Amino acid sequence: MLTPQLNRHASSLLFCHGGPLPSGYGERPGPVLVRSKKTSKRCGVRSIRCAFTEVRSSQAETDAVLAIKAVATVKVTVGGLLSNLGLPRGIDDVKDLLGKTLLLELVSTELDPKTGLEKETVKAYAKKGKQHGDKIEYEATFKVPKDFGDIGGVFVVNEHRKEMFLEEIKLDASDHNVTATTLTITCKSWVHSKSDNTDKRLFFVNKSYLPAQTPAGLRRLREEELEVIRGDGQGERKAFERIYDYDVYNDLGDPDHDVSKTRHVLGGSKEFPYPRRCRTGRPRSKKADPESETRSSFVYVPRDEAFSEVKSATFSSKTLQLALRAAIPSIQTAIIDAKLGFPHFTAIDSLFGDGLTLPQRQGVGFFRGLLPRLVNAISGGTQELLRFDTPAMIERDKFSWLRDEEFARQTLAGVNPYAIELIKEFPLVSKLDPEVYGPPESAITEEMIEEEIKGVMSVQEAIENKRLFMLDYHDLLLPYVHKVRKLEGTTLYGSRTIFFLTNDGTLRPLAIELTIPPSATGPQWKQVFRPCRDATGAWLWRHAKSHVRAHDSCHHELISHWLRTHCCVEPYIIAAHRQLSEMHPIYRLLHPHFRYNMEINALARQALISGGGIIEISFSPLKYSMEISSVAYDQLWRFDMEALPADLIRRGMAVEDPTAEHGLRLTVDDYPFANDGLLIWSAIRQWVEDYVSHYYPDPSYITDDYELQRWWDEVRTVGHGDKKDEPWWPKLNTLESLIHALTTIIWVASAHHAAVNFGQYDFGGYFPNRPSIARTNMPTEDAQKESFVRFLRKPEVSLLQSLPSQIQATVVMAVLNLLSNHSVDEEYLGSELEAAWVKDPVIQRAYERFNGRIREIEGIIDSRNSDPKLKNRGGAGVVTYELMKPFSKPGVTGMGIPNSISI
Repeated sequence: MLTPQLNRHASSLLFCHGGPLPSGYGERPGPVLVRSKKTSKRCGVRSIRCAFTEVRSSQAETDAVLAIKAVATVKVTVGGLLSNLGLPRGIDDVKDLLGKTLLLELVSTELDPKTGLEKETVKAYAKKGKQHGDKIEYEATFKVPKDFGDIGGVFVVNEHRKEMFLEEIKLDASDHNVTATTLTITCKSWVHSKSDNTDKRLFFVNKSYLPAQTPAGLRRLREEELEVIRGDGQGERKAFERIYDYDVYNDLGDPDHDVSKTRHVLGGSKEFPYPRRCRTGRPRSKKADPESETRSSFVYVPRDEAFSEVKSATFSSKTLQLALRAAIPSIQTAIIDAKLGFPHFTAIDSLFGDGLTLPQRQGVGFFRGLLPRLVNAISGGTQELLRFDTPAMIERDKFSWLRDEEFARQTLAGVNPYAIELIKEFPLVSKLDPEVYGPPESAITEEMIEEEIKGVMSVQEAIENKRLFMLDYHDLLLPYVHKVRKLEGTTLYGSRTIFFLTNDGTLRPLAIELTIPPSATGPQWKQVFRPCRDATGAWLWRHAKSHVRAHDSCHHELISHWLRTHCCVEPYIIAAHRQLSEMHPIYRLLHPHFRYNMEINALARQALISGGGIIEISFSPLKYSMEISSVAYDQLWRFDMEALPADLIRRGMAVEDPTAEHGLRLTVDDYPFANDGLLIWSAIRQWVEDYVSHYYPDPSYITDDYELQRWWDEVRTVGHGDKKDEPWWPKLNTLESLIHALTTIIWVASAHHAAVNFGQYDFGGYFPNRPSIARTNMPTEDAQKESFVRFLRKPEVSLLQSLPSQIQATVVMAVLNLLSNHSVDEEYLGSELEAAWVKDPVIQRAYERFNGRIREIEGIIDSRNSDPKLKNRGGAGVVTYELMKPFSKPGVTGMGIPNSISI
């Protein structure tokens, strides 16, 4: 802080603009509970310091206190302030008039030099003032002692009867002789009612401190706040609370209402390891399964993690919940026969034209309110019509899904680019126990492959030249084949699909192997299908591709999407809140990438991945779906492999090359996801490096940062506790290790999720391209059966019967449309500079470089997509690969990288 000059008026000394501490300072408002904070003398943000030096002015001698004006801005939500607060209107209107509804307390960052204790806060009630649009201002005036010191935060007590959403608090020290200087404390948080919880909330100034740099007056408060957020692990959580704690996935089943919906607990066992979720504290089942948590319509998430009316009305948790709970059962009612498939492909086309008539419910407009892009009123009637937007893929080329080239291209530039891998050795051999699953050798032979590639090279030459690739769902699915086949309306195989890299850089499918393990009633069955020109072989190839597409849909939704992003990120969020103070610079770096993840996960546990939920009724493994994701977590998930470069190297899709861009050389030069993704990865990494280096100029700062070390230890030992002893967990003891870990987390929460989420409707909206389920066996399983005869007679009908039923298809299409949608309030990667970063020139310049690079990348992607030599990116009737383009307008656009897993 600048030293006050003699003869200057005292109030002009309160706002100082010094340089940053060696640690710098961070971002993000820090809503906190019942505590106080300090702003350093050398802060990059503005600080208010109430202190006087010896001055010659008689005015200075007479000013024993300083007047500071505060303006607290409360956001009026969709229902209006009083509706939002749920107030008994008379009581709180009177309190507002009397100025007794919002108590503010200024907090000093200094200890009292006489007592060694924290200084007493300065209190004032804020009176309701002006309203500007959806913002209401509450104003207060404080009389602050001359020796109060820096103002580090403001306590807030909400004496309304319900919660309120506090946007910001501005503190203004001014008088008639000088220009005012304002300190803004960004809040953006729900403040609970005093009637719910008597604890005060504390909002800190926008300055970050490493633990060792915490001002003396805040050290105890910093730790106490973390203790409050951790809770005591007891009781059922209430909606207004901000407690972060862990639990296993024991709420997927619903045995109290239906014993058939009893599900295994995921997490906490060697049989079903899994990441942890947020603890709700709901009671355990008393009827059927004491290990299961009872289900209810309310699922707790900490208050500021939840969707609220502040989130745009175009998409909210209520919208999705009602869509899933009301629209989908009505689809089922409209269709009547749950098993009914589509009689012909034109019937599928009608979903985008004629639509599906929904039964009347609560009058016309009910469904349109839930699914405005999908539901239209029937002219002159009392019912509504479910009419789907034509997915981009079919809008451009109605028959593209039939082409082998498009089938292969989507492994590199589709919605699941995380599955394709290089074949490194041949013959292919299973790692499963042959005593249980039969001979491990693949039925795909060298002769088959060489025949398909017309003898241009041998299999061994193809392997040496890195020309053979595979989708391998054999070992993952084979243990579940017989279990799934016992369920009605579905089937399953272990599968392998082989591709050849052609001279023009595109992939061509060569063979599909489908396998059934041996059982008590028969030996192992496996068969290889290849592209054919004869009618029977061509239709069998289409059937086999449909099964592989269903397997890929399951892998995509259960593993690439749900497990690796939504599920595995939640422990990072919980641990960050429990172990990193909101003053911590790493907390503030990560916080924008955590927005809404916990809420959408809670909603998924209610309706998507729950027993009898959308996944279980619509995807091939049915009730075994989540078990398979647990197996994948056990066998495949490693934190050190979640970084994009490591993931590509593990799959053989890249090798390290110091001379290449990003230090990697891709195995397939034209791999759109990898090419564009590496641009985003490198940009994130550079931003993280600039940010972290500002706060940790020496590795000792990292090892001595006990909050950081506790956070990472809790991520490993609790959040991902079932893998706590794995040797691959990185240690945060160097600048490089910290940068890499943080870059990985930000990448997964932003770009990884965007790559597997926002193209779902474009590629899966026309479900024959990505069926969620295969309902019937391959016709050749028993060529003597009537089913094979029917296949020979009407192969198109046979294929349609294997595709999802009308209910399954329309339900999944509705959900994919919702999940692929960007809301109008989306926060995109590298877009807006966070409030606190504005005042630190080092951080501001670093973020501006990040923003500039992200915008440059958008132009690079556009340029690549216009290059006709890059055949995997586009072409006639092909959906151009834009999923790594950073920005998007609202709606289903097939592009845009939000900061977080917000849907």
